[in-house]
Amino acid sequence: MDYRENTRKMLPEELASCIEESTIHMTDEYTCSPEVLRVGEAVVGTLGNFSASIGKAKSKKTFNVSAIVASALSNDEVLRYNSDFPSDKRNILYIDTEQGRHHCQKVLKRIVRLANLPIDIEPKNLKILALRKYTPEERLAIVEYALNIIPNIGLVIIDGIRDFVYDINSPSEATKIISKLMQWTDDYQIHIHTILHQNKNDEHARGHIGTELNNKAETIMQIEVDKDDKSVSVVEAIHIRDKEFEPFAFRINDEALPELVECYSPKEKKVGRPKKEEFDPYRNIPEMVHRQVLETTFANGDIEGYDNVRQTLQTAYANAGYKLSYNKSVAVLKFLTNKRMVVKEKKGYHFMSDYHY
Repeated sequence: MDYRENTRKMLPEELASCIEESTIHMTDEYTCSPEVLRVGEAVVGTLGNFSASIGKAKSKKTFNVSAIVASALSNDEVLRYNSDFPSDKRNILYIDTEQGRHHCQKVLKRIVRLANLPIDIEPKNLKILALRKYTPEERLAIVEYALNIIPNIGLVIIDGIRDFVYDINSPSEATKIISKLMQWTDDYQIHIHTILHQNKNDEHARGHIGTELNNKAETIMQIEVDKDDKSVSVVEAIHIRDKEFEPFAFRINDEALPELVECYSPKEKKVGRPKKEEFDPYRNIPEMVHRQVLETTFANGDIEGYDNVRQTLQTAYANAGYKLSYNKSVAVLKFLTNKRMVVKEKKGYHFMSDYHY
């Protein structure tokens, strides 16, 4: 599904207003985003940004997020999470897209118990929505409406960001939902924490939406079952803008609550040459370079033939300072067509100069 088909072109006066609102001035005072969620001394969440938890199935991702919410609910420490939300940002919105009402209620009760609050009283500043039965568009609209009508929201949990798109590998859908996260966090000055599964066969977050999360989130935490003790789940930061925190572990106790494994020691990293990171045209080549290369390559119009366009692009990227092997040039062309920066038409490959990156 290509969401750009329904995109309305902005009027000149709207564009002028956006430019005025977005201009940075020398004389204006800008404050740092309030730091609202920490692990030890490391900042993992600020207002105006979003973070994510990733992990394979049964790694206890929802238990970990329950601890984050309990910390925010009590503005205190739970597991290793410490919250410090301002007094006017104490409301929490929890979105669940996978579980039914019964299991969502179990999550609610778990959060309340972790926060040491009465289990027979509805918490006034926590609202959990079970959106399993709705379509991705409906879920998106419901969350947007909730953000508009619920005052003083500081934290939003989206347990199942994958269910806000139809195709997890669609670049346009991934760009749309990540853009929404950036818009919501900025407009409402909230922190959003979302959950996404990892691929079964590697450590990457699933789909194109996982790639976008890795590129845009301020913190990505991985929850992984300990290889030596399957009852223990380990939490570590794999991408973080602040300093890294020491990995910690938790297990589920007899009361079905996550509890800290006090004597856990992080496993030593393997000695030897680190595994080389896989080439990623999005991460390894700046958007400015992509545009420059495309404008040069397609200066004389469309190009016929796959091999012809691949070789021409390979030469143009080399001239821009990025020497590509055959395999990397194939990966770049695939990336450009997936992003619809280049489209294949009857008359050949065409550069879409108004692409949405």
